[in-house]
Amino acid sequence: MRPIKDTKKKLPEFKNEDAERRFWATADSTEYVDWQAGTRRKLVQLKPSLRTISLRLPVSMIEDLKVLANRRDVPYQSLLKVFLAERLASERQQRAR
Repeated sequence: MRPIKDTKKKLPEFKNEDAERRFWATADSTEYVDWQAGTRRKLVQLKPSLRTISLRLPVSMIEDLKVLANRRDVPYQSLLKVFLAERLASERQQRAR
């Protein structure tokens, strides 16, 4: 018995990203991509999207954060992001149990 040849459609050429987005919004990717043959990749150089927020904190909390950041020789906003990331990871870990 012959194996069935899995033929995929050829991807169209896109003029820009908007055209590609419109295409993929309605197209079935399995007609174009062999997902079974795919491999996982880590995009180590991909930078996360950032969004600026306004956060009201007590002045004393900001001063304490600046003192801690100064001891570690890092900007206080960076230290705040580290603290938030650690807490989020801890909360996710607790929820997974």
